[in-house]
Amino acid sequence: MPQLNPSPWFFIMLITWFTFSFIIQPKLLTFVSTNPPSSKTPTTSSTSPWIWPWT
Repeated sequence: MPQLNPSPWFFIMLITWFTFSFIIQPKLLTFVSTNPPSSKTPTTSSTSPWIWPWT
């Protein structure tokens, strides 16, 4: 069965992994986030319990 022969597929996987890790990923990480996190403190809303009419 040719699927069990790891020779060509392992090489393809390594080349793909190295390409992503050393070429594509650094280029993607250089982009500035369009929505940076703000320094505001989160506000908490007060909630009241639901009053069920049948209880």
